[in-house]
Amino acid sequence: MKTERRLWLKALAAAPLAAALPARADGLEAFRQRGRLRFAVYNDFPPYSMAGGKGIDADLARALAAKLGLAPEVVGFNADEDMNDDLRNMVWKGHYLGTQPADVMMHVPVDPYLAKANDKVRIFGAYHREALALARRPEQVRQAPSGSAAVALEVFTREKIGVETASLADAFLLGVLNGRLRENVVHFKTVGEAAQAALEGKIAAVMAPRAELEAALKGRGELLIDTVNLPELQTGSWPLGMAVKVEEQALADAIAAALAELKRDGSLAEIFRRHGVSHSPA
Repeated sequence: MKTERRLWLKALAAAPLAAALPARADGLEAFRQRGRLRFAVYNDFPPYSMAGGKGIDADLARALAAKLGLAPEVVGFNADEDMNDDLRNMVWKGHYLGTQPADVMMHVPVDPYLAKANDKVRIFGAYHREALALARRPEQVRQAPSGSAAVALEVFTREKIGVETASLADAFLLGVLNGRLRENVVHFKTVGEAAQAALEGKIAAVMAPRAELEAALKGRGELLIDTVNLPELQTGSWPLGMAVKVEEQALADAIAAALAELKRDGSLAEIFRRHGVSHSPA
């Protein structure tokens, strides 16, 4: 009780002084008082986020916090059933097991349909355009994928192609061409494992997001990487951005301004380069 009274009296005594000082009307007063900004990144998602606070998203979070003069707190979390669940758990509500939401969630697709379905968050700040790509052994898959799927993917009626289980590439290859490729689609736990199998000649190619392939292959020349651009693929590329609570417009604006600076001075592209990934402006 005495402690609470001392704190109350201290706040009361400081009130006239605070009123006399010019306010920083940027809407970030609560964050500046706390001194830090909490960022959520996915666990075990190379090259974007890995153990020990490493990865593209973690590095970008630290760079954004530095621009705002705040200390970064990077928190990893496990993906839930879908993006709607992730936004609930890590932005506006928190997980039922007790995990507190973050101020900013990284790696959120900047998509109008996703935004409309999640009216408690504000999605913004596209920092990279991810795209589905094919890493192929040129002696087995001679041509880059082009034209219709019937032409571009015909080789995989004979050759094995690897995918990460339950990924976009997985769903696409299992369903395209009326399922003709199913028997030759090989499932792996991670893109890295699939890439290693291709390097070892166990499969002829891997389909996955380009950044994940580039990071897994680390510049190895045995496989060629081509962007997949087929008319049957409804979503071949997508912008990656961030999300905050819908009421945090000022925070979103401040982060967007900081991101623009990182783009202008080349810092954003450098973050991707350090992780062996080609940055693609969103």
